[in-house]
Amino acid sequence: MVDQTIQLRIKRQDSQNQTPYWEEFTIPYRLNMNVISALMEIQRNPVNAKGEAVRSVIWDYNCLEEVCGACSMRINGKARQACSALIDRLDQPIVLEPMSTFPVEKDLFVNRHRMFNGLKEAKAWIPIDGTYDMGPGQRISQQDQQEAYKYSTCMTCGVCMDACPNVNDVSSYMGPYVMGQIKYFNMHPTGAMNKGERLETLIGDSGISGCGNSQNCVRACPKGIPLTTAIAELNREANRFALKKWFTK
Repeated sequence: MVDQTIQLRIKRQDSQNQTPYWEEFTIPYRLNMNVISALMEIQRNPVNAKGEAVRSVIWDYNCLEEVCGACSMRINGKARQACSALIDRLDQPIVLEPMSTFPVEKDLFVNRHRMFNGLKEAKAWIPIDGTYDMGPGQRISQQDQQEAYKYSTCMTCGVCMDACPNVNDVSSYMGPYVMGQIKYFNMHPTGAMNKGERLETLIGDSGISGCGNSQNCVRACPKGIPLTTAIAELNREANRFALKKWFTK
């Protein structure tokens, strides 16, 4: 019986300012492997397909359950989570690249600070004073709970950012994931108290006007979050908010 192997072609970069290069690896096949386990195999024995000892591949991961979003990378040209990418369902050679939207720190590990800065800019939280018991919060209907849950599953993984053609180095657009989070916090009874502040961000230079309606984000989202629905609803709210602001000057 011939031993099965897995062929991987990985785009590598030694540091932020270094030129990227490609390196190929051949590793033994095991049943039920995913891309993470393949990378771990290289980590255990960092030898490339030429038989040369090399530096181990760097990538990011945490939960291994498609919950944290940390292991996002391009796999065979499509951004997705490495933990849920099963080897048996991928064409070989398996091509691994870092997501193109973010600065590369090393190999497949990228800097996603742009996403977290976007959440700060949009005030994607509920500011309350937690120093004393404020009693029960406002009630929310079961229907609204079910709708809000879809948006709460966002992992800040970056896949929608990689898929969106309007997110790039020359654009200030915050990205589709922020639109989903603004929708999420604005529909919460307590979060709605700061709705005006979020809509103010939404009509700004980095807000909803940067969306080109390509709808790539909703197709790419691993959680199936209805981002285009959120964008359409927020666009109407942003227009009303901007007109009201203009007439009340």
